[in-house]
Amino acid sequence: MTPTLPPTPALIPADRLPALLCAMPKAELHIHIEGSLEPELIFQLAQRNGVALPYASVEALRAAYAFTNLQSFLDIYYAGASVLLKEQDFFDMAWAYLLRAQADNVVHAELFFDPQTHTARGVPMETVIGGLHRACTQARAELGVDASLILCFLRHLSEQDAFETLEQALPWRDRFIGVGLDSSELGHPPEKFARVFAHCRGLGLRVVAHAGEEGPPAYIWSALDVLKVERIDHGVQSAQDPVLMQRLARERVTLTVCPLSNLKLCVFPDLAQHNIRQLLDAGLAATINSDDPAYFGGYMNTNFLETFAATGMNAGHAYQLARNSFEGSFIDAAARQRYIAQLDDTFASFA
Repeated sequence: MTPTLPPTPALIPADRLPALLCAMPKAELHIHIEGSLEPELIFQLAQRNGVALPYASVEALRAAYAFTNLQSFLDIYYAGASVLLKEQDFFDMAWAYLLRAQADNVVHAELFFDPQTHTARGVPMETVIGGLHRACTQARAELGVDASLILCFLRHLSEQDAFETLEQALPWRDRFIGVGLDSSELGHPPEKFARVFAHCRGLGLRVVAHAGEEGPPAYIWSALDVLKVERIDHGVQSAQDPVLMQRLARERVTLTVCPLSNLKLCVFPDLAQHNIRQLLDAGLAATINSDDPAYFGGYMNTNFLETFAATGMNAGHAYQLARNSFEGSFIDAAARQRYIAQLDDTFASFA
């Protein structure tokens, strides 16, 4: 059931909508921290660590961001991550994102990280988690941004590799709140990781998974019924299955939708044809997120501004998206109510 909206969205003039989108507090639930690594920082870290890059300049690297699908993006994504070697590198990457989050009025962020991308290169798990956790801790104290970590398994690798990665990370169990599943979706259905997710749930970890970005609605069903996830990352292909749509609406399963990512990876031919408005209007708990913003052309506010301009969504949709982000986040009830109260106050100030 869709939560009741406050009376103020209908009173907000259309010309004030862009300012409202930027000003309203929001949570980001789908951000791959390695995907926030801007070309300028890639080159800075490469120079600091003596890593040779296959691109002559920042401009040449950015020019390579012409993706045709998920895999064409992942090839460059993993190459960019090769500059991350020391704890300070991971801190610097996360801190740069958290500064942008603060500027976009993101008050809570749940950051995905891919340890297998780094441990496969000989970077210790402690180095990865240590740098990211330090940035999250400092952001709470200095930026007023609450940030948590979610460890993601790479689905193109084996279940055994995921189990080994989890075991390596457990000494720092107190520094991440959950696990996710990302990387190449097609050919790697959720049930491939059924046992590792069952183990994670037994450890008290929150569980999420990418499903229904390029993969079929069947992957979303599997993520819900086999992995028993609490959120679906992406989920836009659910619109192909009316029964699934009804279930997602009835159970208020949060979908962490990433519009500019979907556009850049050719999931939709143009932003005007994105189905996020359809999902919201059908009662689904959709949210807007930036995914891999350094590669896909925009952080949170840019995703909101461009998506609203293209789809004609209104202030009521804006309120619902922001509220869904808090209701779908892994925060305690008191923090959730506090953020929703801030959201209500922001809307009241614009009415």
